Amino acid sequence: MQKEARAMKAKTNPDARRKQPFPGAGRSMLWQWLHGPERDRALPVVLTRNRIYILPTRTGLLFFCVLIAMLLSAINYKLALGYALVYLLLGLGLAALFHTFRNLFSLQLKPGRAEPVFAGETAQFGVLLENTRAEGRRAFELAFERPVLAAPATESGKPSVAFTPLRPVLADLPPSTLVTVAVPCPALRRGVLDPGRITLATRYPLGLFRAWSYPYPPLACLVYPRPFPAPLPPPVIVPAIGAARGESGDEDFSGLRLRQNSDSLRHVAWKAAARNPESDILLVKQFSGGGAEELHFHWEAAADAAMGARKKAAKKAGQNLAETANIAADDTELRLSILTGWILAAEASGQDYGLSIPGFTRPVGHGKAHREICLKALAGFGLEGGLPDEAESGGKAQVEP
Repeated sequence: MQKEARAMKAKTNPDARRKQPFPGAGRSMLWQWLHGPERDRALPVVLTRNRIYILPTRTGLLFFCVLIAMLLSAINYKLALGYALVYLLLGLGLAALFHTFRNLFSLQLKPGRAEPVFAGETAQFGVLLENTRAEGRRAFELAFERPVLAAPATESGKPSVAFTPLRPVLADLPPSTLVTVAVPCPALRRGVLDPGRITLATRYPLGLFRAWSYPYPPLACLVYPRPFPAPLPPPVIVPAIGAARGESGDEDFSGLRLRQNSDSLRHVAWKAAARNPESDILLVKQFSGGGAEELHFHWEAAADAAMGARKKAAKKAGQNLAETANIAADDTELRLSILTGWILAAEASGQDYGLSIPGFTRPVGHGKAHREICLKALAGFGLEGGLPDEAESGGKAQVEP
């Protein structure tokens, strides 16, 4: 009676029905086709026989067609050696079927860590493969299945999305070894990148059969906004008493440095530029004492820079500048890209900077930790629930012997 009650409850409750196990290879494939792949929570992911699928390749189909033709010829001409050759090759094909399946069977998989990247780059996800056998495994193919933006259509002008498997990564496993394989996945937009399930396949040893599985371990990568090259905003001079953060000021001359886009032309060392007129590099006079320069990156300043960048792009394209006045200056993604470019430029020049966006304020500072905190705030801006913990702690997976 209790079993019948649970079965009736599962039929009426869609959530309970979704959580029911669906044993069997064919049923598992049908379940994934109906409801989508489910993430593997139990680690490590062990590839059992219910999770491995195997089919002949094109080479394998051609091989068995040739065997059928040879068998018909042997029957027609009554060739005893023809029968022997056909049976020998058939046994070889069946042995290849067994070894192809065994090459993938009982393989253990664990999720690694991924280094944060910028939008438009390729993230490298570390996938740990463990071979517990005393003999090696060969010729594994690992790839993610992600939506890839195709070329824009001529009619609509919008890019089409096609789910195509990415180029696989090849890997071999020595005996009793844990190896980390870096599997690439394009980061199309900022936020948290979920690469989806992994297609783990093999054609070893003869290429007559292809065995594959779809492990779905918990993998995530933090994606920063794509940096946009925009001139830095004017720096703010702070008093030296209790507020100086650097050695720059406006009293005593301390040397020359390369000019940044935010530097005023009044500080350019024109005499030094005149001594080398063929060079395009401009030097700026640097002073010490009296105060220090700080950069403050505000959300409103990014809006002004975004409007200027759009007007500049429209002017290069030959559009009417009056039409660009209606362009929305509060383009969120463009603002975030400009702020990201400012942070990278400030870190490259060694300047102190602070960040202020809706919901987040970071005091003036510098260094790798300060940079990562600011970039994480930009990556998670506007996302529901913020960034998950596994995406915030990005790291590079290492190969373990």
